[in-house]
Amino acid sequence: MKIYAIYVVRNNVKPAKAIVDVKDLASFGFFQRSSIGEFMTFMSQTIAEKTQPGQRQSIEESNYVGHVYARAEGVAGVVITDKEYPARVAFSLLNKILDEFTTRFPNSATWTPEACTYPELPQYIVTYQDPKQGDTIMKVQRELDETKIILHKTIESVLERGEKMESLVERSDVLSTQSKMFYKTAKKQNSCCVIC
Repeated sequence: MKIYAIYVVRNNVKPAKAIVDVKDLASFGFFQRSSIGEFMTFMSQTIAEKTQPGQRQSIEESNYVGHVYARAEGVAGVVITDKEYPARVAFSLLNKILDEFTTRFPNSATWTPEACTYPELPQYIVTYQDPKQGDTIMKVQRELDETKIILHKTIESVLERGEKMESLVERSDVLSTQSKMFYKTAKKQNSCCVIC
């Protein structure tokens, strides 16, 4: 699961233009990075332009998935991930980014790459690489899974102790029977020999 790029795109103009972006292309070869970066920028602008305001969608292209959320204000967010990355986490990230962006830059006339700086974007791409860290629902799910594992281990150990207890009770019964037999045998042996 990996996020390759995050874009905020102005999609109320034709052609759509990326306002701010951040990419993590370290997993690609040095000579591939520029062409892959250009492809991702083109992909983000194209899908942002074709997405209607208020709509969310995921577009799959070869090994990449572009998750896009277009807002009525004329701005769209795009997250490009691999196919394994959960869409719910990508869309929650887009919602967060677009809320912060429109709050910080309410005037669409200032939506240019030169005028808009978004210093939190590089931190988001790092934080959300692990969807469990970035999404609270996944955090809770992970904690529940860990708790479930601990409970299963505890139940298994209690059952093992119960089996051991049953074994001890059986041994105790056998020992009790053997001691009664020993007592009876000893009593018979002692009855024939009386010491005065």
